[in-house]
Amino acid sequence: MIAKIHSAIPYGFGGKLVEVEGDMNRGLPAFNIVGMANKTVSEAKERVRSALVNSGFFFPDKKVTISLAPAELLKDGAYLDLPIALSVLVLSNQLIKGDVAGKMFVGELSLNGEIRPVKGIINVVEAARDAGYTEMYVPRRNLTQASLVDKINIYGVDTLRGLFLALKGQIAPPVASDAGVNHKRVAKCLTGEILDHIRGQKLAKRALEIAIAGHHNILISGPPGAGKTLLAKAAANLLPELTPAEKIDITKIYSIAGISKDEIVGVRPFRNPHHTASATSIIGGGAAASPGEISLAHKGILFLDEIPEFQRSVLEALRQPLEDKEISVSRANHKTTYPADFMLVATMNPCPCGYLGDPAHECKCTEVQIQNYQKKLSGPLFDRIDMNINVEKVDNTDLLKDLPDEASEHSVVKNNITEAIRRQKARYGRDGVYNSSLSSFQVTKLFKMEPAAEKLLAGASESLSLSARSYFKTIKVAQTIADLAGTDKISAQHLAEALTYRKR
Repeated sequence: MIAKIHSAIPYGFGGKLVEVEGDMNRGLPAFNIVGMANKTVSEAKERVRSALVNSGFFFPDKKVTISLAPAELLKDGAYLDLPIALSVLVLSNQLIKGDVAGKMFVGELSLNGEIRPVKGIINVVEAARDAGYTEMYVPRRNLTQASLVDKINIYGVDTLRGLFLALKGQIAPPVASDAGVNHKRVAKCLTGEILDHIRGQKLAKRALEIAIAGHHNILISGPPGAGKTLLAKAAANLLPELTPAEKIDITKIYSIAGISKDEIVGVRPFRNPHHTASATSIIGGGAAASPGEISLAHKGILFLDEIPEFQRSVLEALRQPLEDKEISVSRANHKTTYPADFMLVATMNPCPCGYLGDPAHECKCTEVQIQNYQKKLSGPLFDRIDMNINVEKVDNTDLLKDLPDEASEHSVVKNNITEAIRRQKARYGRDGVYNSSLSSFQVTKLFKMEPAAEKLLAGASESLSLSARSYFKTIKVAQTIADLAGTDKISAQHLAEALTYRKR
């Protein structure tokens, strides 16, 4: 007798179907699992046996063989515990084939028969839906995230016994539509910092407004105590609300990474890795090709505080994802591509001690130290940063002035950003497309520039020796400035302001 239970596992940013086949024959009692199963899957034998017995079922005293197909697909994790247990129940006639026909199952089992949540549940449910399945059973704690996937009936189960009763029609398990919306702030997002809490720095605030409105990468330079980090934290609260599609993508990434299994990410990420972070933790990888910080910052901000302190190899690895908005992680067993459409916000001091050019402090760095420090940010990487601004320290006497009663400046800037994003949506016909993400061909086709602006750009391109990439980035920033001004056409004034952010 052969039993077949259908399941799926996450695979990169997608999912793969797995067929759990069971066979039972006479012979010495044995329980074997075959089909490229790693140690976690092989250990399912003990979890399944204990879960069945402790749930009131019997485990057959015969030779049971479980095959996980396709055999060449590496299986990792405890996703297949539940399908394996159901296969044993069908083989031992405690369930009949009709009870499980046309249904999809996934879940980890505890020794007492509890069904535990798994990571990457959205990937699994999407794989089932895309394969034509209309009914799926998942751990109840995964139900909130699973509810993001439409066009499939999803049921949440707590225990193996409860699932058995549901399949027999004796109880009705909760469905995804009953899960409610649990938009918790899972993504690391700093709150409380708004523009009105920052003294002075009018030009820096303006630059942040432009950067966020057009999703432009920005580098903030200045001495210690000038408020660079505070400005970056304030940027997190200027980001627009997530669209439904963006919520799914971000929640998928956080679920795959194991950061969240039962919640929907409802805010844009703000990732702030330490400068000692490895290239693997930033870019992604490891034995399981897991997403890194650049993918965890997808549709949000990647904040690199004191960017020259990061390893050179880490910074150079950012060049490709900054351009392509995705990262391909290749390992011996498979290749995975994760989205990485983040906005880079970086800060740096002018020199190792931080006081180069500061009239109040003497710089103690040598010429060689200054050059080596500034060279850590290579030309090709700097070329991928849309905006570069310098900030100065605010006079201490201005720090004690009373704060305004309301966040008036912050509210005005956020409203301006919202309106600029609305204009971009109207221009490009869909959400999530910003001026910064357009190709050079799209820029020449969609952007309109006044003759005076064209003349100014031609002269600046020659005098500043702009690369082709810098040339188009300047136009993109100018278009964002025009959007904030409420006009579609780039004027000389818009372009002149954009050019001030290209200096190094």
